[in-house]
Amino acid sequence: MQRVSPHSIDKKVIKGLYAITPDESNTDELLRKVRLALLGGASVLQYRNKTANAELKRQQALALRQLVSEFDCTYLINDDAQLAVQVNADGAHLGGEDGSVAAARELLGETKIIGVSCYNRLTLAYQAATQGVDYIAFGAFFPSEIKPDAVKAEVKMLQTARNELHLPIVAIGGITLQNGVSLIEAGADALAVISALWNAADIRASAQQFSILFSRA
Repeated sequence: MQRVSPHSIDKKVIKGLYAITPDESNTDELLRKVRLALLGGASVLQYRNKTANAELKRQQALALRQLVSEFDCTYLINDDAQLAVQVNADGAHLGGEDGSVAAARELLGETKIIGVSCYNRLTLAYQAATQGVDYIAFGAFFPSEIKPDAVKAEVKMLQTARNELHLPIVAIGGITLQNGVSLIEAGADALAVISALWNAADIRASAQQFSILFSRA
């Protein structure tokens, strides 16, 4: 049987505000916050909770799956392709220690999205591209409250990746309304945001403002 290239399959687009969930133990509060972000125009949602146990993650991931179905939004699971399958997410995002792309593809199948963190290393992006990923992520571009010790990525890396790779590019790390435009102009298709979104006084308005950045760049 001929293998189908993942890139020849119509998949949801990775573009715009890419909201990564906060470490929230209260599922009702998590859903409240995420609904506001989706109403504000977040086009990608990644479920990430580093403090929850396996059962809470499953419960929250399922609840978010139901919520996201009300919106035109791509839903991804951080670090866990198996959980992504269990809740029928649109795909998974893999970090440097989250297993191979091949193993994730075997679990998820060809129609699901796989993204990978490439940190500040273009070599990882080139390798990921050959493995059939659907998007690549670079960062941290600015000081991050979530990962204060994260490696520093240079904005010019986005320009190089845009010129040499034909994959959607996600930028992450300390992104705010003030610095986000520079990353979009350099080649980022999506901005992954945590603190500047969830810590905002008005989450919906913040999501709207981030979404507007893409029309200005």
